[in-house]
Amino acid sequence: MATRVRNAASTREAILVCARRRFLEESYDNVGLRDVAGDAGVDVALVGRYFGSKEQLFKEVLGGERRDGLKRLGSPDDLLDYLASLAVDEPTSADGAQLERLLIILRSASSPPASRLVQLAFKQDVLNPVARLVSGPDAELRASLAISVLMGTTIVRTIMGVEPLHRCDTEVLRGKLRQLLKAALSIE
Repeated sequence: MATRVRNAASTREAILVCARRRFLEESYDNVGLRDVAGDAGVDVALVGRYFGSKEQLFKEVLGGERRDGLKRLGSPDDLLDYLASLAVDEPTSADGAQLERLLIILRSASSPPASRLVQLAFKQDVLNPVARLVSGPDAELRASLAISVLMGTTIVRTIMGVEPLHRCDTEVLRGKLRQLLKAALSIE
């Protein structure tokens, strides 16, 4: 086993990696700071020192590896292409991080403290940027509908592997998704 460099940055990163893995495998309520510390090979006091609490650690896991793709989009039509590509294209490493984030969210959504953090992160990182792009009346509602379509498609296609969606021709799926997203977002 390779020895890990012992400094504040590498220790903090090791704790985050182990926490992400734990939150991927178990719900928020079932993850303990002692478990994360044990996985990282550090004393539990260091987890508290770097993150303060389990809630703060979870927030950090949710916030890590964010995609800034939404910030680079200039028009609602760009948004349609971008969202459809998230559900259709082969995942890149950044997409894999987003899929992991979705799994963490799904696994911990029923926990009251975690669901509050998930809602906040979702609103800040996804809903608000999409709503700003589409603007106009009921922008948040329309953005929520579009993201619901995208998340549902991603779960059924990727996580559950349901046929025929799982192996659907990507261009056919992209076109159908663009239509659904366009309707949800009320883009003319």
